[in-house]
Amino acid sequence: MATFYSKRDLHFQLFENQNCLELLQYPYFSDHSKETFTLVLDAAEQIAEKSLYPIFKEMDRQEPQLENGIVKVHPQMRTIIRQFGADGWINAIFPYEEGGQQLPWTLHFSAGFILQAANYSASVFPFLTTGAANLIRSFGSPELRDAYTPKMYSGEWQGTMALTEPDAGSSLSDLSTTAIPTSNPGVYSISGQKIYISAGDHNACDNIIHLMLARIAGAPAGTKGISLFVVPKIRLDGTPNDVLTQGIYHKMGYKGAPIVHLMVGSESACEGYLVGEVNQGLKYMFQMMNEARLGVGMNATAIATAAFQTSLEYAKVRPQGRNLTDKEPHRPQIPIIQHADVKRMLLFQKSITEGSLALLIYCGLLADKISQETNSTKKIEMESLLDLLTPIAKSYPSEMGMQSTSMAIQVLGGAGYTTDFPVEQYYREARIHPIHEGTTGIHGLDLLGRKLLLNEGLGWKMLQKELQTTLHEGKLLTELNEISGTFEKYLHEFARNTAHILFKKNQGAAYFLADATLFLEGAGLLCMGWMWLKQAITAQKALNQGSIDQNFHLGKIETARYTVAYELTKLNGILERFTSTQYPTLDMKTDWF
Repeated sequence: MATFYSKRDLHFQLFENQNCLELLQYPYFSDHSKETFTLVLDAAEQIAEKSLYPIFKEMDRQEPQLENGIVKVHPQMRTIIRQFGADGWINAIFPYEEGGQQLPWTLHFSAGFILQAANYSASVFPFLTTGAANLIRSFGSPELRDAYTPKMYSGEWQGTMALTEPDAGSSLSDLSTTAIPTSNPGVYSISGQKIYISAGDHNACDNIIHLMLARIAGAPAGTKGISLFVVPKIRLDGTPNDVLTQGIYHKMGYKGAPIVHLMVGSESACEGYLVGEVNQGLKYMFQMMNEARLGVGMNATAIATAAFQTSLEYAKVRPQGRNLTDKEPHRPQIPIIQHADVKRMLLFQKSITEGSLALLIYCGLLADKISQETNSTKKIEMESLLDLLTPIAKSYPSEMGMQSTSMAIQVLGGAGYTTDFPVEQYYREARIHPIHEGTTGIHGLDLLGRKLLLNEGLGWKMLQKELQTTLHEGKLLTELNEISGTFEKYLHEFARNTAHILFKKNQGAAYFLADATLFLEGAGLLCMGWMWLKQAITAQKALNQGSIDQNFHLGKIETARYTVAYELTKLNGILERFTSTQYPTLDMKTDWF
């Protein structure tokens, strides 16, 4: 078996640490059980091992090519995408009446983690379609839903999210793709360009269905005038829809999935079909974007996990050097995992990957509970908490996943820098995630400038409540006094210094948001402390009850000790920055560079 993730850890996160089985109390999920959840995870593992991992390197070496107007991807992708469709993966989370399985998103999300760890490029095709189809079924007319979703669910048609433009980038208020009403209600003539569109054209599916943002002629400026359209590559009657692939981007990593530049309506013959109401497109798209942001965090975690598992296996078998106290050169060398500094590098990776996975599963459970909650007060509280956590759960794994994969290369040394081992590919593939679905800087602005203050700070209050609850549980276990005490110190310090940064609002937005990215980084570290304290509590309780897997649970507690001793201490410099009155990022002049 290829080693690209820890089955033991994923099951710990889902069934011991966070108890995904509590979702079974909701009628929508009540037909499921631990057995069905386990079957889903096992099925994902089988696809990952048999179909995805075997072509992991091939998809990197044989990247897609645009030939005679056709984007050619790895020949096995057509079979793989159809397999996802036939096995019900693409619409698994949707209701029975739509052919779905009413599977909790958390389980779909976790199965995706396995697939992404095996082969990130191959995994994106079906899950992009899930997100696009969800927009159509949520906001589109019955006619649109009936016309497009069945073949998307089957894997015959690919779904995409078409937002970015050459002159707009992340600033969607500046997008210029235009929609002009036709004589046919709900049908618009679309013209413009879209860039960096993942799976935006390829020969593994028979049609590409773009969920595209555009501005109806005469609509208000900015984000208030954006509408959402279904724009197929080929119309339902089989005629081309004037959506042409201008070029394909050749990337640093993640090469197996094509990213394309689209020219839309060059011959004034592109039809788009309005989804929902006019000028509500960005609101609708945020459903897919928020799911995708958590998805990016999970992608980053999966890749870093695969790199960690590779370096861990290598460290166990690679002999080099001897114990520092052993001066006898004739003695056999020891595996490098016995060296303290190699343990530090492995603990760093374990802390980041398993802590990130814990946070993302926590967010997945929140999303599932929100979808079924009937108490309006509870629902708003959970929504506020998830809104606050989303930029953190996207950005911390993305940024730290890069550092974690870099550390995996370091464990392998010179071998890690070669293509003989997969860690160099993981490193290249990890780099996209701080850019995907909003850069880290944008998420910093979102967290500090918007999410922290939304609903009179309700999300922040709910997070503080959750942190205090976990801290209280930790204090009840004397074995965790050291971990709980250190976490409590940084929790109080972070709250106190957040008040300082909020006070800077009085100086104006520029001063208030100058260090938004640092605030995001600090919030990520704090959440890692929280997630590792939760894991340590679960592990210590298991040990107290006579765990039959002592090494696993002791490893969790030791990694929690590492996290608060090595990672949380990084908050000291960040928190000091919160109170600083020095602003070189504002004062620096362009000419001074």
